[in-house]
Amino acid sequence: MKSGLKPKHRRLVFVGIAMALLAAATGLILSALRENIVFFYSPSDILAKPPAPESRIRVGGLVETGSVEKPGGGVVRFRITDTAMTIPVSYRGILPDLFREGQGIVAQGRFVNGAFAADEVLAKHDETYMPNEVTDAIKKSGQWKPDVKGTK
Repeated sequence: MKSGLKPKHRRLVFVGIAMALLAAATGLILSALRENIVFFYSPSDILAKPPAPESRIRVGGLVETGSVEKPGGGVVRFRITDTAMTIPVSYRGILPDLFREGQGIVAQGRFVNGAFAADEVLAKHDETYMPNEVTDAIKKSGQWKPDVKGTK
């Protein structure tokens, strides 16, 4: 049974369908990636322009000295600073071994009603995982502690 299309036209229809399927697949992949992107902020960035409450973000900075509280029930409250601004953080769970006051951390979660509700806390041993803006602000304030080798 003949389709009534010349071979050249059949090829064009096939290429058109293939391009449409490729565009649809690309759109789905980009949509899925957009939903999983987590942006990185400093406390100053968050306070200057608070993200939407439904946005998952990461915040990096230093755990403010004297701010760690453990009210019970596995909840830990502390403040994180980039030495210019400070935001309160609450976290329920086990903190990493490197977590301590004055230590650089990255917390992931949501900023809601003026406080950061973390669902993950990562303690960092140097500036490798901090945004350059946070590292520069800490160095300018004189609170920067170089790594053990003294190379940074």
